[in-house]
Amino acid sequence: MQRLNNKTCVVTGAARGIGRAIAARFHEEGARVIVTDLDETAGAATAAEIGCRFEKLDVREEADWLRLAGCVPMADVVVNNAGVTGFEQGMAAHDPEHASLADWREVHRVNLDGTFLGCRYAIGAMKGKGAGSIINISSRSGLVGIPLAGAYASSKAAIRNHTKTVALYCAQQGWTIRCNSIHPAAILTSIWEPMLGSGPDREARMRALVADTPLKRFGMPEEVAAIAVTLASDEATYVTGTEVNIDGGLLAGSAASPG
Repeated sequence: MQRLNNKTCVVTGAARGIGRAIAARFHEEGARVIVTDLDETAGAATAAEIGCRFEKLDVREEADWLRLAGCVPMADVVVNNAGVTGFEQGMAAHDPEHASLADWREVHRVNLDGTFLGCRYAIGAMKGKGAGSIINISSRSGLVGIPLAGAYASSKAAIRNHTKTVALYCAQQGWTIRCNSIHPAAILTSIWEPMLGSGPDREARMRALVADTPLKRFGMPEEVAAIAVTLASDEATYVTGTEVNIDGGLLAGSAASPG
């Protein structure tokens, strides 16, 4: 049985990585998926490969969300996945002492403003039916401090909190519109490629980067997508305002090695 049969699902930042994996899995589960992304070429290609619809969307821009509301006025599931680290154009100072205000604001504009606008769109697209599922992609970095990525960590922490606010607000209105957050740690997407490289030491670099993870490996986008399917489905209708960590046990503590 397809778990999302006939549900209309909007996924932001779905051209690649976690967003793409979620869109593909939703499609497999019978959903009508709308892939959205700022990258029109990659987004359209992804939608064509999956077999679903593409809409260009810059999550920072209110006008883009209003346009989306016009062409996709009703939705059952909205996944606010689009986000940036601040390092997309190369290394930059994002520590609390040296980060520029412009860089700080740009990370929050994408990650936090984009999620706020996405939640607002979702409520409007779901309240007619009075039900739905909003899934916000936060991060393990939203639960702990990250000294060299202060803006990213701050924005992801704010997403975690706003998720709970949205969940409580929707319940207060008498709607069964649920809102939950997913907190991935090291998931093997293209964001890691500059650090991993393609040389003979790639495997060693991978092992070093997950050395503190109890399961000693990267997670895969498809594993995040599996969590998203559950939260989107009618199996999780009593789950709202909560967070799901997918981190290989990292936040659990430490795994002692046998002597």
